[in-house]
Amino acid sequence: MYDFQHIFISIIVEAFPFILLGVLISALLQVFVSDSMIDRITPQNPIAGVLFGSLLGLLLPLCECGMIPVVRRLIRKGMPPYIGMVFIFAGPIINPVVFTSTYSAFQSEPLIAYSRMGLALAVCVLLGLLMYRFMKRSPLKLGIHSLSGRSRESDYGHNYNYGSMNDGIRGRIQATFNHASDEFFDIGKYLIIGAFITAIVQSLVKQDVLLSIGGHPGIANLFMMGAAFALSLCSTSDAFVASSFHGIFGPGALLAFLVFGPMVDVKSLLMLFSTFRSKVVIGIVLFLAVSVWALSILTEKLIFHL
Repeated sequence: MYDFQHIFISIIVEAFPFILLGVLISALLQVFVSDSMIDRITPQNPIAGVLFGSLLGLLLPLCECGMIPVVRRLIRKGMPPYIGMVFIFAGPIINPVVFTSTYSAFQSEPLIAYSRMGLALAVCVLLGLLMYRFMKRSPLKLGIHSLSGRSRESDYGHNYNYGSMNDGIRGRIQATFNHASDEFFDIGKYLIIGAFITAIVQSLVKQDVLLSIGGHPGIANLFMMGAAFALSLCSTSDAFVASSFHGIFGPGALLAFLVFGPMVDVKSLLMLFSTFRSKVVIGIVLFLAVSVWALSILTEKLIFHL
């Protein structure tokens, strides 16, 4: 019970600041960024759009906890859904904060930090191109069919008209806080549920079980992906956990842990299901699991065994 309480509170304390940051950015986007501005900065070419979504984390270095409210807002304002969805999975990894923490955790083998960025970029580019090719509807719940791949705020039947671009600065600041509070309680409840499940898993599974599998390539990668999913660590701190297994698990298994975890874990999966259509979420998660597993094995063979 002590372990459960400690883990549960730690996850909440660690994740809530990033949730707050995410909903604040979401509210600022709602009040201060117009639909026409989103249209102007978003590339129309699908390849450029996928790269834009994959590298957007360099400008908005958010943890995975804060991604979904920001992307939900961007899609409602007109960003093509395949670009926004790529940002959800690439942003928590491909950003300067995470690269710095990973490089610091693996100072003895900095190639892992670079490989983490490259592997995440490769997976997300493939995901974005597949979504552009096959996804014909908005992924958001309550969305409507869209031949252009774009969706507008009015498509969803919600009233988010807290403020407009014509309001005074005081009115727009008030609108920002009103929207942020609503978004926080909408997303935050799923974080609490996910933290509760994660705390149960962490308090029951012994570390010795994880260490006994390190000598089996492929199986170790898959197991470390499952561990990353269950542990639900923040992408800014998971590298220090992974580094404690350096020398027991191979580089491929560590990369699988470092890439899959920030993309899909217990709390983020609940948030994804709360925001996007279930079929879209299931398809994306399956693709991410297969591609991260396969590419982490390939990366270890091609780069670390040279």
